Amino acid sequence: MRAVVVGTRGSQLALSQTRQVVERLKELWPETEFKIRTVTTSGDRGADPMERGIFVKELEDALFRGEVDIAVHSLKDLPTKQPDGLKVVSIPRRVDPRDAFVGRNGIRRLTDLPKGAVVGTSSVRRRAQLLAYRPDLEVRPLRGNVDTRLDKLGSGEYHAIVIAAAGLLRLDLRNRIDEFIDPEILLPAPGQGALALEVRVGDDLAEELAYSLNHRETRARVTAERAFLAALGAGCLAPVGALAYVDDDILRLEGLVARPDGLEVIRGEIEGEIDEAKELGEELAADILEQGGDEILRGGG
Repeated sequence: MRAVVVGTRGSQLALSQTRQVVERLKELWPETEFKIRTVTTSGDRGADPMERGIFVKELEDALFRGEVDIAVHSLKDLPTKQPDGLKVVSIPRRVDPRDAFVGRNGIRRLTDLPKGAVVGTSSVRRRAQLLAYRPDLEVRPLRGNVDTRLDKLGSGEYHAIVIAAAGLLRLDLRNRIDEFIDPEILLPAPGQGALALEVRVGDDLAEELAYSLNHRETRARVTAERAFLAALGAGCLAPVGALAYVDDDILRLEGLVARPDGLEVIRGEIEGEIDEAKELGEELAADILEQGGDEILRGGG
């Protein structure tokens, strides 16, 4: 049997989460040899962070060329439509999808921030919801990998930063999280906390191996969230939040669209059977667009 090559970005977080995937694959397929190959993406080279798919394209190109057999992506970075010839066959069990608050100088909660405090975030979605909740805050851009963001907090430029909890958990930095922010305040990005395993169409071995890590409940949840995003016609960088929950095969989806300045937020929810995840996402998107979400996403809200 051939060695199976698992592709990943070269960032510390990407490597950490890919090693965790490979460890699970080795447990399930002990007779199979797995190798990790790092691929430098345009996002790693400093491309415009507002460009779609900057952490994905080169990995997908490596799949097409046969240089890797399984690509590991952070799902929230992955466009909602895959190129012909590739498919996402597996969504492993998700880690905590919430955003995390990391403060300094004894500031441990969002409510602890003084008036006019400076908060760093890389996301227009987070910025919009933070300003909707606390219009007095000053929200400044914060880019870079997890370590870079934590270092910038330590430099004193920010009172706090907001970052995906999943990244800190996967890097074994749970101790740096001061507060998991309630989704009622900060609804996460669609797919946040989940990974996606992508393979070439027709590569039966890679598909079988990757699918062994698929988690049905997680897949249903992120299917609803990403269907909501796709039906809005919005990209992964838009001010859109979504989070689905599953209880006894009933799926409940919350979603929102917000103005970047936080002055208007349109939010809704829907529930139904778990097998209707995609349709529920599309239905909620239609409802929010009808309430004015289309105008916000066009920039007129």
